[in-house]
Amino acid sequence: MRGAQTQPEHALPGDSAAGLAVVVGGGMSGLLAARGLAKAGITVTVLEAGDAWGGCVGSHTVGGLELDSGAESFATRSTAVADLARELGLGENIVTPHPGGAWVQLPDGPQELPKTGVLGIPSNPWDPEVRRSLGLAGSLRASLDRYLPASVGTSADVTSVSALVRSRMGKRVLERLVAPVVGGVHSADPGVLDVDMVAPGLRAALRQHGSLGAAVASQRKAALGLAASSQNGTGAAKAGSAVGSLKGGMNTLITALVAELRSRGVTLISGARVDSITHTESGWQVSAADTTYDAGRLVVALDGPAAVGLLEEALPELSGLRPAAGPLVSLVTLVVDVPELDRRPRGTGILVAPQTTGIEAKALTHATAKWDWLADEAGPGTHVLRLSYGRGEGADAPESAAALSDDALFEAALRDASTLLTVPIVREDVLDWDVVRWAGALPFAAVGHKQRVGEVRRICAEAEGLSVVGGWLAGNGLAAVVADTRAQIDAIL
Repeated sequence: MRGAQTQPEHALPGDSAAGLAVVVGGGMSGLLAARGLAKAGITVTVLEAGDAWGGCVGSHTVGGLELDSGAESFATRSTAVADLARELGLGENIVTPHPGGAWVQLPDGPQELPKTGVLGIPSNPWDPEVRRSLGLAGSLRASLDRYLPASVGTSADVTSVSALVRSRMGKRVLERLVAPVVGGVHSADPGVLDVDMVAPGLRAALRQHGSLGAAVASQRKAALGLAASSQNGTGAAKAGSAVGSLKGGMNTLITALVAELRSRGVTLISGARVDSITHTESGWQVSAADTTYDAGRLVVALDGPAAVGLLEEALPELSGLRPAAGPLVSLVTLVVDVPELDRRPRGTGILVAPQTTGIEAKALTHATAKWDWLADEAGPGTHVLRLSYGRGEGADAPESAAALSDDALFEAALRDASTLLTVPIVREDVLDWDVVRWAGALPFAAVGHKQRVGEVRRICAEAEGLSVVGGWLAGNGLAAVVADTRAQIDAIL
């Protein structure tokens, strides 16, 4: 997966570039775009600035275990990722989490996180787990949702997660259930996120079913049905699971994808940062590392700010549409020898409500409690803990703990893990550890972002032979990226 590749032959000025394509960016969307083009018989070159493929679907070795360094699961609201895994020969490796469920750390203590929510929004405010988190008054206020007109929260063209939840179910649902989930998944305040980007179809389902709770229930039912069908195409999903993964980690998807691309003759060049993109009479000209590539088709698969920055000289209409950069997120992985964690004290992990004091992490994943295959590999008493740091609200948001040094983050992770899991974890318990930082990897879907995406795609569609893909356009998460990238490439073919 790593290392620069042999320099390919590429079209010289004057040569026909019609049957050639260049993909800028070797993350998941770029590799998928290259696959779609190659399957159509087009000669493809992928240019990646870094030294590894897959973007935020990466891997690292910690304590002798090959672990995901970025994305470690995918949403089962669609079969997009499971279908891709099966196509790549990984269908038998699709797994669902241990059914123990997750927790949320609130200012007044930990509570089990309801298993029937979307973004933490409950389908039934009277479920025991929900009522324990909200209290009687909170559940009463949330239950008013079923009596409100469907227009509440859906009449505006755009709205934030916070505005929708507060208007339908109240402040307590927002602060105690939604904010921890949104912070853990999107590293952002729900008050600034466009609900239509981070929860596609939720407002449409609300209009259809008449309440937010009913909309959540319908989406959960659909997701669980798809999760069941994703289990090797036949088996049933475990109760409460709305995510899946792969035995060996999500990084195995990238390994298989890269292997297939090479078998199809796709040229993969790492360490090739693109300096400029020019629209020519015959197509597109891409300059990277003192080499110029001519192609009839161009796919830009970078983060939003980088993509618009490269294209706006060729397409001046894009000026002013550059999105805000995503927040800096730092992940601390600990491999520890603590047999007391065998009992899974906080299920598969715990999210931290923003108003909780004394804890710097926004989430902790107990990976060996979440994934049975990893527990088997680690062995009894050995546990993998992954703590996430960094809550951003856009380019100007403070980075807080995410910007600490590796050593400072390690110390914070020991303190936070001990508090969150109620089991003391000290340096002597740590077999190995690592810090991975992702700057801008999570697209920042601020209110109005969906309209900006629509305008960007309109402008790019008018430029012949150009496609722009990636999480900042599709929405956060592998399910959204895989489905959208395939749709975009199918459309141009």
